[in-house]
Amino acid sequence: MSEDRTDGRGTARRPASARWAAGVWTAGVAALLAGLPLAARGRLPDPLATHWTLSGSTPDGSLPLWAAALVPALVWLVTAVAVAVPAARAARPGRRPRAAVARPRLAVLVPVAVILTGAQAATVRANLDRADWHDARQPGLWLLAVLLLAALAGAGGWLLATRRPADAAPAGEDTPALDVPEGRRLVWFSRTSNHWLRLMAAVPGAVALGALVALAGGLARADTLWALFAGCAVASLACALCSSVQARVSERGLEVAFGPLAWPRRRWAPGDIEAARAEDRRPSEVGGWGYRLSGLGTTVMLRSGECLVIRPRGRRTDFAVSVDDAERGAALLNTLRARRAS
Repeated sequence: MSEDRTDGRGTARRPASARWAAGVWTAGVAALLAGLPLAARGRLPDPLATHWTLSGSTPDGSLPLWAAALVPALVWLVTAVAVAVPAARAARPGRRPRAAVARPRLAVLVPVAVILTGAQAATVRANLDRADWHDARQPGLWLLAVLLLAALAGAGGWLLATRRPADAAPAGEDTPALDVPEGRRLVWFSRTSNHWLRLMAAVPGAVALGALVALAGGLARADTLWALFAGCAVASLACALCSSVQARVSERGLEVAFGPLAWPRRRWAPGDIEAARAEDRRPSEVGGWGYRLSGLGTTVMLRSGECLVIRPRGRRTDFAVSVDDAERGAALLNTLRARRAS
């Protein structure tokens, strides 16, 4: 059987908030790399041991404190620029969609950031409270943990890079007929993201990363840093999960996926839905942004305007998700529901 897909409307212009989020993240990693040894300079020798023999027992290279702070930050900035410039050229009008460019960029930059910050934390920890850089000992287990985290970050970036993005349909396209020919399936797909929520996820995420690196470097009390890390990590994860949403209507019903990895997901079979409709809603009507519970039911609010609204069977409240082209998705869902009931 062949499959036809209709998509919600997209935008070719990258919002300024997305550029701000990328800039804040890049600058935050650079500041963390440079600031970590400077924050502990009263407990570090000058110069610092920065390279060890293969056995890890004897350092065989050193850098002045200022160089140990600036070199990793410069390496990070050069890497970020080297990845961003070709990506920006590839995302110009008439070329690849921005999502197809941004995801491979994340697959490169996230593991690099993990390796650089982990190595910097390991260097600071090895030199901490040493009178001379020759006395520093390389923390082997910590380096293994850094490599493991980098591998996990690379795997996550690869999943983002290889996940097929939806191709946006041009605005103003005529609504297709919902009479599905025999032997064919009609699938509707729409995706919405809120770049301000992504920025809100990036800020506590950067703080959580800094707390984790400071914890590894032994710069403050562990109980304080663990509390800071846990609180900021939870806040970052919550904002990230609510920063984007995608809805899909097919013969299996409605599927709504959350976050950049399209997980977690909620599903309703056609027989589990009493009715579907499109409705305009505002954050002030549902209690704010994100995943909201109100008198209108559950609303995934990422932007004001059109929402796909369903009434689950046996429930008194609705579920709504703010996506483009909601009227077409609701019409298809009602058609599939009626066909299943007949």
